[in-house]
Amino acid sequence: MRWAYALVGFVWLVLVGRTIRTDPPVAITGEGPVASGAVEGASVADLVLPLVAVVAAAVLAGYGYVRRTRRARERTTPGGGRGETAPGAVAAAPDALDSRALALLAEADDWVRTCREELGFAEARSGARGIESSGRVVRAAAAELATAFRMRQRYDEGEPADGTARLHTLAGIVGRCEEAGRLLDAEAAAFDRLRGLEEDPSEALALAEERFRELAGRTGAAEAALADLRTRYASSASDVVTGSVEQAKDRLVFATTRLNSARQAADREDAPRAAAQLRAAEGAVAQAGVLVAGVHRLAAELDEATRLVPAALTGAEAEIAGADTLGLDVTVGELRGRVLHADAALAAVRHELTSGHPYDPLDVLRRVVRATAPLVTGRAGVLPAAALLTARATTAAAAGFVATHRGAVGGTARTRLTEAERLLAVEDGDPVELLRADTLARAALGLAEQDVRMHGNPYAGTAARYAHGVAGAVLGGVLLDGGAGDGGPPASFGGPVTRARRSSP
Repeated sequence: MRWAYALVGFVWLVLVGRTIRTDPPVAITGEGPVASGAVEGASVADLVLPLVAVVAAAVLAGYGYVRRTRRARERTTPGGGRGETAPGAVAAAPDALDSRALALLAEADDWVRTCREELGFAEARSGARGIESSGRVVRAAAAELATAFRMRQRYDEGEPADGTARLHTLAGIVGRCEEAGRLLDAEAAAFDRLRGLEEDPSEALALAEERFRELAGRTGAAEAALADLRTRYASSASDVVTGSVEQAKDRLVFATTRLNSARQAADREDAPRAAAQLRAAEGAVAQAGVLVAGVHRLAAELDEATRLVPAALTGAEAEIAGADTLGLDVTVGELRGRVLHADAALAAVRHELTSGHPYDPLDVLRRVVRATAPLVTGRAGVLPAAALLTARATTAAAAGFVATHRGAVGGTARTRLTEAERLLAVEDGDPVELLRADTLARAALGLAEQDVRMHGNPYAGTAARYAHGVAGAVLGGVLLDGGAGDGGPPASFGGPVTRARRSSP
C-alpha cells in the first residue's frame, strides 16, 4: 500500500499547485459584497480539489483492505467460490468452531465413502470409462478432505501454537470440508443421469442381486474361517472381527428385504421407489462385503505373521547383538538401557511361544518390533517387514470398523485413521514410522468403538417395524436417520444437499 499513499501525496501536490494564483494583485476598490464574493469564489476552488484527493485516498485504502482480506481467505480455505466461510468461522467461539470442524470431518468422510461405494456399483454397469468424470470429482473431494484431516491431526498435535493461527486452521478445515461437499453436490445430477435408476432400475437391480448372492455364499466361508481362528490363536487375535459375521448377516437380511421391495416397485413401474429401495440394498451389500472381507483378510494376516515370527525373533536378536552407538545419536549408557529393555521383551516373547498355549502372532510381531526399533539403524531386513504387516493389519481393521459403523463414529477417530493411512502410503521401511501408523490405527479403532458404545442402539426394544436390519443400517450409515422412525432415506452419491434426495424407502 505504500505506492498508494505516495500516489495520493503526488495528486495532492499537483492539485494544490493548480489552485495557487499567479495573477498580478488587484486593489480592492469596493466594500463588503465585492470582497466577500471574491473570497467565497476562492474557497470553493481551493476546497473541491483537495476533497477529490481525500476521496481517492479512501477508495485506495478500501481497495487495499479488500485485497488483504481476499489473500487471507485464500491462505485459509481452498476454492474460489466459498471465500465467505473462513472469516465467519474465525469469528465464531473457539469451542463452537472446534466442534463444527470435527462434525464436518465426520460428515464429509461419510459423503466421500458413500460416493465411492456407489461408484463401484455404477462401474459394474457402465465400466471404468463411463464413471471417469464422476470419479475425478470424487477424487477431488477426497483430496480436499485428506488435507482437512491432515490439518486436524497437526492441530491435535499442537500445531500451530498461536491462538489466532489455530482458529484459522479450524476455519480452513471447515472450508475444505464444505468445498468437498460442494463438489459432490454439483456432480450428483450428472451421476444420477449416468445411473438412470429413476428411469429404469432393472439392470442395476440385477447386478445388485448378483452381488448379493455371491456375498451370501462367502459369508458361510467367513463363519468357518472365524471358528478356525478361534481354535488356532489366542482370543485376542480375532477380537477385532468378533461379531463381523453376525453383522454381515444382519446387513444381508436388510438387503434381502430392500431388494425384494425394489423388484416389486420396478414391476409396478414405480421407478423412484425402486431406486430408493435399491440404493438402501446396495449400501447394505457393500457393508456386508467389508465385514466378510475383514474376516478373510485377518486369517491371511495371522497366517503370514505366524510364518514371520521366527525370522523376526532372529533378526531382533541380531540387532541387539550388533548394537552400538554408530548411527544412533545416543550415549553408551542409554544404548545399554535400550539393549536391556529389548532383551527382557524378547525373553518374554520366547517364553510365550514355548508355553504351548495359543498366542496372537500379530501382537508378538508388534512387541518384537517395538522392543528393537530403538536399536535398528537400517531399513532392510525382516523387522521392517514385520512392522509393515502389523501396521497394515491394524489400519485395515480400523478402516473396516469405521466404514461399517460410520453412523456413530466421530471425527477424531477418523482423523487418526486417515493419518495412519497417510503414513502407510508414504512408508519407506522405517520401523519407527510404521510403529507410529500402527499406534494411530489402534487409537482410531479404540475411539471408534467408544463412539459406538456411547451411541448405542436407538431402535433396541422397539416395535417390529424396526426389524429386518434397520438398526444396523442406521448404525452403518446406509440409512440417514432423520428421527422419523423408519430409518430415514438411503445415503446416495452427493454432498450435504443432495445425498438424502431419495425419499425414505
